[in-house]
Amino acid sequence: MISSELITSVHRTRKALIYIRQSTPHQVLTNQESLRLQYALRQRALDLGWHPDDIEVIDCDLGQTGAAAELRAGFKEVVAQVTLGQVGIILSSEVTRLSRNCSDWYPLLDVCSYKNCLIADRDGIYDPGSTNGRLLLGIKGQLSELELHTIRGRMWAGLLNKAKRGELALRLPVGLVRDAQGRVVKDPNQEVQNCLTLVFHTFLRVKSAGKTLRFFREQDLKLPRPNRFGDVVWKQPTLSAILLILRNPAYAGAFVYGRTHTTRDLSGKVRVQPLPMKEWKIVVNDKYPAYLDWEIYEQIQAMLADNYAEYDRRESRGTPRRGGLLLQGLVYCGECGHKMGVSYQERNRYQCQYQWQVQRQPTCQNIPAAPIDAQVVQAFFQALSPVELDAYEQALIARQETTQEIERAQAQQLKRLKYEAALAERQYNQVDPDNRLVAAELENRWEAALVALKQAEESFARAQADQPSPAVLPVELKEAFMTIGQKLPHIWDQEDVLSPAQKKALLRCLIDKVVIHRILPDQVHTRIVWRGGATTTLQVPITVGALTDLSGLAEMEQIIADLAREGQPDDDIAAHLTQLGYRSPRNPQAVLSSTVQTIRLQQRIFKRSKQSKPRLIPGFLTIAQLAKALDLPLYWFYDRIRKGQIQIEKDQETGLYLFPDHPETMKQFQMFKSGTYKKLRF
Repeated sequence: MISSELITSVHRTRKALIYIRQSTPHQVLTNQESLRLQYALRQRALDLGWHPDDIEVIDCDLGQTGAAAELRAGFKEVVAQVTLGQVGIILSSEVTRLSRNCSDWYPLLDVCSYKNCLIADRDGIYDPGSTNGRLLLGIKGQLSELELHTIRGRMWAGLLNKAKRGELALRLPVGLVRDAQGRVVKDPNQEVQNCLTLVFHTFLRVKSAGKTLRFFREQDLKLPRPNRFGDVVWKQPTLSAILLILRNPAYAGAFVYGRTHTTRDLSGKVRVQPLPMKEWKIVVNDKYPAYLDWEIYEQIQAMLADNYAEYDRRESRGTPRRGGLLLQGLVYCGECGHKMGVSYQERNRYQCQYQWQVQRQPTCQNIPAAPIDAQVVQAFFQALSPVELDAYEQALIARQETTQEIERAQAQQLKRLKYEAALAERQYNQVDPDNRLVAAELENRWEAALVALKQAEESFARAQADQPSPAVLPVELKEAFMTIGQKLPHIWDQEDVLSPAQKKALLRCLIDKVVIHRILPDQVHTRIVWRGGATTTLQVPITVGALTDLSGLAEMEQIIADLAREGQPDDDIAAHLTQLGYRSPRNPQAVLSSTVQTIRLQQRIFKRSKQSKPRLIPGFLTIAQLAKALDLPLYWFYDRIRKGQIQIEKDQETGLYLFPDHPETMKQFQMFKSGTYKKLRF
């Protein structure tokens, strides 16, 4: 028996705990000698005088790191038993097995000191309650923590150095595999290659991940996806699967490390956030066999970011949608500079709600959309006027290529399903018929493969039957495509030719953004920023609700007064004002004769003398007379007549509402005005 002056009979009456730990599951499998040395500590406890029944081995932390105590149930068990005073000594091959974190190490020393528990490793036995023992154990704990950071830093530096050369063996996406020599090559399965190529070609054609998903589902095509063992399985396409393919730089032949950033919040929850391309740590181009060029990959990422319609935070344009507002995602507020949203309630409008959403302040701008869209479209036509494109030929070639890709993908899918059905049949034929459990399972697999094959064959046959013949466009439409700059305005409003989403896509080819600012109640300052940086400035007139909102109203009133006194009719005055550039509140393009009449009457200029005198009907009162007598506005009467609170019919001869000219009538209206009467009937 080994004797030590620190070990007393009191210690031997308690347990001797042997704590065993390996940092990773890989070490548990490979570092067998270290594991044997730790289990051999049982013999040392016997040599120190402990009875075999009082020795307990705690080895439930195998494969757990010592950097923290959260996931180490064995370490927590050690602390709990020491706290209860059941442990006389803790044995470990070295201090690093107990903890590599001083925030866990020193509380253990405090508990051992208070409960008179010893700690032993291969170098000796220590009493945490003594000055020398605590000093030595504290130094060993600090060195253990420092060693962890040193090892981690050394491994991290080696990993980064290997990643900078592009030799770090990251997990490869579907379509890329490693051969026997460790080189990355394309998956030899041509169906996988063609399906991935079809994903990229389809996205570049339809310019939306959602439309790409819709295309694959309409064609009844499946996507190759990895299972948990790394094998390729064919599954129904989903939006997340398509986005993973489109965003993976490995398909562009690039080795990328550091695409995400990991953070931990106050509650300890770990969050993994993707980083923008310019913040990726390591990018090594031309490292893998590529499915597409790096320039095309960057174009796809820009399109995905632009399609993400998060106006408030990212201020991206969003993918063109079916709504009628053609500048959706392109309009910026000239007042505050933020992206403007769209509203289809009542009338289509562009709204800047940033101040309301952030600070609960009133809406910055709320502008009718129709005049803005019309002016911008006209500017777009003018920019397109010198362009001549042979779009018809390009569209037919692109459509033919797409059709060929679809047929190739469907044929390869059919070939794979035939192979799977034949394989299931061979497996079923080779099984012993007496082994009914296995035979039944193989029979079910064979039947499932046959059902999948039959469904695929029927789908392929329907696709072939529904395959449209080569498109033959009308002559006028073909000419429009041949000279799109000149003909596009003629087909722009034909809904059966161009959908709203297609119109928006055409506008985005040349327009980067549109900044609008209402400088006057009836006028919007519009600045179009074209691709390349050139700008076009327009003053767009919009409708207003009253004459007082018109700019230049005083000058227009003076002209109307002068011409009316000269005896000119209202129609001629309206035409003259239109030529001078004036307008009506509800008509931004011209002055209406009704507007001239309204202004003329307001200035007491009458064509007939009776217009200056109120109409008097013997024995009756008109609404104007009642309004003057009761000191009420005219609309008060018309509003209650419309609601049915005042029930009266118009006079057939005069077309007026006539009330009896009697004191009782005035009394009834006084009672109705005060709320005593709820309804009046005449």
